[in-house]
Amino acid sequence: MNRMRHSIACSALFLCAAPALATDVNVVGLFPGKAVVSINGGQPRTLREGQKTDEGVTLLGTERDQASFEIDGRKRVLKMGQVYVAAPSGSSQQTVTLAADSRGHFFVNGQVNGGQMRFLVDTGATWVALSTADAVRLAIDYRKGEPNLLSTANGVAAAYKLKLDTVRVGDITISNVDAVVMDGASPGVALLGMSFLNRMQMRRDGGTMVLTKRF
Repeated sequence: MNRMRHSIACSALFLCAAPALATDVNVVGLFPGKAVVSINGGQPRTLREGQKTDEGVTLLGTERDQASFEIDGRKRVLKMGQVYVAAPSGSSQQTVTLAADSRGHFFVNGQVNGGQMRFLVDTGATWVALSTADAVRLAIDYRKGEPNLLSTANGVAAAYKLKLDTVRVGDITISNVDAVVMDGASPGVALLGMSFLNRMQMRRDGGTMVLTKRF
């Protein structure tokens, strides 16, 4: 009997000490009343409104380009292709997991100075790069930046080097980020370059990339 009690006590202690895992939710498809999601890197599955998974993810509703979920007891709104990662319980690390598109590119929705921005992860870019149109939309007075000429795939382009107050991706926020605003760049997608990425630990596993804030 004492041996059995000892075994039960040890099992309970192990369960209490086991760290809670993060819940990784990636929206890969949206339909009226349904969403196709990948949870914790698993195979895509279809959820109906009101359906709750074993991982604690409940689909609350869908719209044209986004869906609302209850994830680990908290409401989250995710756009198509957006990934949400909850930090493990007791962990102070800030981490976001990205999924590659069909061409192997990593896109993620985030923020620049509090305004919405879509990023393309580009390890070949020295800085975060915005178009002049996006800078105007975000109320960034880029002409006060340092004028530069940069070589691009389309030739030499005028650019303005400056610092962004904040760049946010998932739960990761970096302050005072070096960036360039480029004349002629296509609006709508910014390059998430090394001025942001060099402050991350980057780990890629096939079609998944994990960014963890280092400092």
